[in-house]
Amino acid sequence: MRLAGRNSGRQGKVMDYGITIRTPIPFTEAVARVREALKAQGFGVLTEIDVQATLRDKLGQDMEDYLILGACNPPLAHRALDADRRIGLLLPCNVVVRTAGGQTIIEALNPQTMVQVAGQPSLKSVADEATSKIRAALDSLQDSDRPAR
Repeated sequence: MRLAGRNSGRQGKVMDYGITIRTPIPFTEAVARVREALKAQGFGVLTEIDVQATLRDKLGQDMEDYLILGACNPPLAHRALDADRRIGLLLPCNVVVRTAGGQTIIEALNPQTMVQVAGQPSLKSVADEATSKIRAALDSLQDSDRPAR
């Protein structure tokens, strides 16, 4: 499993708004492990969007496994909302689990994006803590990146 960045190929500096890992863990098992890892860091999953099923059902289009989990850490969300009520536009923290090239990719929105978009320095400490917790959740998956037997 490795951490991956993103190079957009566009001119100028582009903020990497995601924290990404790749793993050989099968998709369904990875989803369960992501839920557990988020829970261990104080996040609950408030929403779940099965993009693959939605596009198939609504548009008749096929695509790879692609699930968006809306994760929320209530104490951090409360602190962020106290700093800026409009920050709810960027909540919850989206975590994507998808497949590509025979691997499962797990991507989380980098909480530092909140600070960049909102331009509120008071959000930095919340974003720092959220980033630490998201990274810890993803790092914990690296310890178990072999499929269960």
